[in-house]
Parts: sequence; structure tokens; C-alpha cells
Amino acid sequence: MKKVLITFLLAILSANVFAQSSTQTVRGKIADGASKTPVIGASVLVVGADPVLGTATDTEGNFRLTNVPIGRISLKISFIGYEDILIRDVIVNAGKEVVLDLAMTESVSKLDEVTVTYKRSEDATVTNNEMATLSARPFNPSETLKFAGSLGDPSRMAANFAGVSGANDSRNDIVVRGNSPATLLWRLEGVNIPNPNHFSALGTSGGPVSMLNTNLLAKSDFMTSAFPAEYANALGSVFDLKLRKGNDEKHEYLAQIAFNGVELGTEGPYSKKSKASYLINYRYSLFGLLSAVGFEIAGTPYYQDFTFKTDIPVGKRGTFTAWTIGGRSNITFLGKDVSTDGDAYGDENENTRVNFQTGMAAVAYEHRFSNKTYGKLTFSGSRSFQKFSADTVIYENGEAKQISQEIPSEQAEFTSEKLSVNASINHKLNAKNLISGGVIIDLNRFD
Repeated sequence: MKKVLITFLLAILSANVFAQSSTQTVRGKIADGASKTPVIGASVLVVGADPVLGTATDTEGNFRLTNVPIGRISLKISFIGYEDILIRDVIVNAGKEVVLDLAMTESVSKLDEVTVTYKRSEDATVTNNEMATLSARPFNPSETLKFAGSLGDPSRMAANFAGVSGANDSRNDIVVRGNSPATLLWRLEGVNIPNPNHFSALGTSGGPVSMLNTNLLAKSDFMTSAFPAEYANALGSVFDLKLRKGNDEKHEYLAQIAFNGVELGTEGPYSKKSKASYLINYRYSLFGLLSAVGFEIAGTPYYQDFTFKTDIPVGKRGTFTAWTIGGRSNITFLGKDVSTDGDAYGDENENTRVNFQTGMAAVAYEHRFSNKTYGKLTFSGSRSFQKFSADTVIYENGEAKQISQEIPSEQAEFTSEKLSVNASINHKLNAKNLISGGVIIDLNRFD
């Protein structure tokens, strides 16, 4: 069985090498960040391309660049009356189109005296949330691959930022400006969510392996202080994450093996006549798979997670969205497998078992009432379950570690459930001022 697995992995790698093409399509949509109105006629240019490679957005704010060389590129977006955007390190792969959702910020000029200068306004300085003006840093999924030790994990990536440090190398808990890791608030698609990590513990905000898949994330925000009013329960820091839309023009498939697991995914349109799209992804523990085919590993972590999102346009001004993320994980530490020279997670006189399950889902409707006003209504629910048990082990032969008796010594279970309603409305008064308001209603249950 081991030979079959190795042959299969080599076949995947070989197929990947010979399936490469030299160019790919980069497309997307550009809208006003405050009002969500499409920006018509914006210039989109690949920086440094020779010959020049560029285009302009259409009446719906959409753009398309074809025959873009694979590799890392930088895009410059500009339009009269808006601040220029420079997006660095856009990764163009051979097997997948690059689809971007971008927002531009309207500029304010005083016309008594005009000085024309070239300013590179990088995408890394403009957050999704217009109200986050201080101590907020946006990030793209590609950044989780740039920092050493990030392992495709947003939390581990953030540990490289100023004022942020990791609490423990074996987990992705982060300490922001000396605050407890437990004060981190997780938000996904405008909804406050429970800890999105496998093997998390009661009262924590991290874990050894993240359930969040960077292949599915869009540009998101990380905040360390001065939180806008909508993050009312935030104390130490905030991850405000966004899921990207599925490809609405062609079907695409994904298969990969990495530290976070063996992953399969698909996305595409429901039909050629509709812009409605879906995004599905499933991931399973790499070590769990190796153990299943005969590679014996003590304390094997078993985990799996599933992500789904669908976006359905409703008329010309509305969008219906539904998404769900779920994961489960378990691990067993047997005392007989613990080395005598010390082990971070085990005790040779104890068998420990940990189980964790979490799930969250939401449906939302966003409507653009005018070119300056839009609102969003979201219904969501989540559930988390954690179980820990420990049994004292008595051996017949200490050296051979032959178990004669297993006595239950400790057990704990915890369940939390939440239903939420989120409603918000935003109105752009002018280029400089924006009014945003909303309400969040939560119903919590703990057991």
C-alpha cells in the first residue's frame, strides 16, 4: 500500500509539471469602497509588462486581462477622482484564473493650488472596512505563503507583524500588544464566529491547525486596536475575514497536498447563462491518511474540514449569499507511546483523548439601493463541541508497558451554540464622509 501511495504522489507531481501553460487570464470587478457602485472606465495595467498589457473596466465595473505571463505580477488601477491602487505580488498560476474583487477610495482635492505628483498607493494600506482608520492592516491570501513558518495560516502570518508575537510554536495563538490570546475576535463575512481552529481548547482563540483555507479567502483585515463600533466585543485584536467568490465563468478543480492536509476543491457557475457561482472545498489530515495506509505514527492527529459558499445575483442591485464551514478533529495520546525523556502532550501513566467539533453557517442578502446607499441583512448560526478525557493507566510490566487496568480519572465536555441576526446600512455623503449603522442580535446557549 505504501508503494501505491508513493507512486500516486509522484504521478500527481509529474502531471503538474507537464500541464503547465505559459499564460493565464486575470479578471475581476472594481467598485467604490464606500457605496459598492461599479467604477466605470478605470484603467488596469500590469506593471512592467513589455509589451504594455492593460485594459479598462466596463459598465459593470468588470475587467479582463488575457495572456498574462504566469508568475508574480503587480497591478496598477487608476481612475480620475479616485486614489491609485498598486497591488503587488499577485500570483498567476497556470491551472487557475485569477479573479479579483477590488475597491477604490474616492480622493479629495483642494483646487486653490494643484501639485501633480506620483504616489504609489498600495493595496496593503487600504482596508475593506472604511471605518478602520488606525492600527488596521489588510492582507491577501498570498501573504500567508511569504512569511517563514506561516504554513498558510493567517494567525501565524500575523505573528510577523509589529506588536504581534506567537504564544507557542505548536499553536497559532497570537499575543497582540501584550493582550491575552483569548481576546482575539474572529469575524467571517460580517459574522462573529467561534474559534476556527482544530484541537482548540475552552476559552482559547487558536489551535495547532487552522480550519481556514487560504485558497478560499479574499482580501481581509487584521486590526490591533482602535476598533470601529461594529466590533463591540473586541478587546485585543480582530481578524475580519472574507471568503472569495467562486469562478462564475468556468469550472475549476483543485487537488493538493500540504502541511495542513490533503485537499480537494471545485468551483464554477451553475449555468452558462447565470452569474451565480459555487465554491466547495474539503480537507483531510495528511498524517491521518498516512496512518490509514500503514505508516504508524504515535499520537496521530485526525481532522477534516469542509467549506461551501454560493453567490447568486438578484436583479442588477442585489446579491444572495450562503456559506458554511465545519470541522472535526480528534487525537489520542497513549501512555505506552510516550517517551520517557519528556513529551509536551502526553504522560506515560495516562491515556488522553481530545475531541473537537465546530460548525457555522449563514445566509445573507446585500442590496444596493442607490449609487450611494447599500444595506446587508445576515442570519447565522454556529455550534462548538469540545470533549476531553483522561484515564490513569496501570501496567503489569513497567518496562514492557503491558496495560493491566485503565481507570477513568478526568472528563470534561463543553457545548456552545449561537444564533445571530446582523443588519447594516451604509450611505456615502460625499468623497470624504460616510455614515454607517447597524444592529447585531445574538442568542447564546452554553452547556
